[in-house]
Amino acid sequence: MKDKRILFVSSEVVPYLPETELSSTAFNAAKNAHSKGVQTRIFMPRFGVINERRHQLHEVIRLSGMNLVVNDMDMPLIIKVASIPKERMQVYFIDNEEYFKRKAVFTDEDDTLFPDNDERAIFFAKGVVETVKKLNWAPDIIHVHGWMASLLPLYIKEFYKEEPLFTDSKIVTSLYNHNFEGSLNEELSTKVDFDIKDKDKVAVLQTPNYTNILKSAIDNSDAIIHGSELISDDLQSYLNEKEELPVLDFQSENLKESYLNFYADIISAS
Repeated sequence: MKDKRILFVSSEVVPYLPETELSSTAFNAAKNAHSKGVQTRIFMPRFGVINERRHQLHEVIRLSGMNLVVNDMDMPLIIKVASIPKERMQVYFIDNEEYFKRKAVFTDEDDTLFPDNDERAIFFAKGVVETVKKLNWAPDIIHVHGWMASLLPLYIKEFYKEEPLFTDSKIVTSLYNHNFEGSLNEELSTKVDFDIKDKDKVAVLQTPNYTNILKSAIDNSDAIIHGSELISDDLQSYLNEKEELPVLDFQSENLKESYLNFYADIISAS
């Protein structure tokens, strides 16, 4: 795996957000790959709770400045970057004042999902791809963590399917027991349909709950990793139907070698 390129895309990463199974696993997967000579890039949303001064985030002017279309609206894309102390790993932050400049991550003070979480997820997916295109950095593996990152597989496989930078990229999605109650905005499928015209690909998002968003990610991934020891019965049953899809079971120990070997198997199978 030395000199291969892995793009880690996560809705949460330590030390920028509190330590959870998801944020820690996303960080450790990238750290372990980096320690073995793999070229890594990490992308996450620039949530307003992230202290820019403490973590030394700074805007990358040459990457910022473009607009992304979300639901037929032009939304400015701002790219910020930081380095994880001691690891020499770069983290890119997808930012937009309207979507991310608030002192919370997914829910308001009443623990209610933000009504624009659907658009935030679309913006994040498109922002990651457009930034990687500007970097001209073709990843061998794209490893997705967290529901807010889980529209990325669909967008790469459909909206960006003619983009040569991702022709040989393999998408790996980690599934976590880290869901949310209720649903995102019911207009999510309509907004995605603005970009992706294949009705069959978008159909699962008509009820935009946690399970269906992850089902979309499964449908558009080349391999799956169990990031949690247990996932919902619904997701597990859906995954069981995908008999041809490579799956790595939950790794309580030896995450480093298991993940790297799994990545290598996915690349060599192409």
